[in-house]
Amino acid sequence: MRNYELMYIIRPDVDQETVQAVVEKFQGIIVNGGEIVKQEVLGKKRLAYEINKHRDGTYVLVQFTSDSAVVNELERVLKITDEIIRHMIVREVVA
Repeated sequence: MRNYELMYIIRPDVDQETVQAVVEKFQGIIVNGGEIVKQEVLGKKRLAYEINKHRDGTYVLVQFTSDSAVVNELERVLKITDEIIRHMIVREVVA
């Protein structure tokens, strides 16, 4: 089990219930084979540059531990979810 950090940006035109549903969807994937250490919905923020004609987005930050199979499944689902405009998963290296 390794430590990972995931940040994703949800489209600004979705309502609060959809944001909560998307967050719960990814929680379910992570909990299926790992453990969530910390999760924060950072709220709606302005993007540094326009992405797919959107200037704002709802940021979500998740720190979790899991194996690589969960990360691969999470990456696959993030790519095909329409509500997500950007995402990034990084492995935390303990020095």
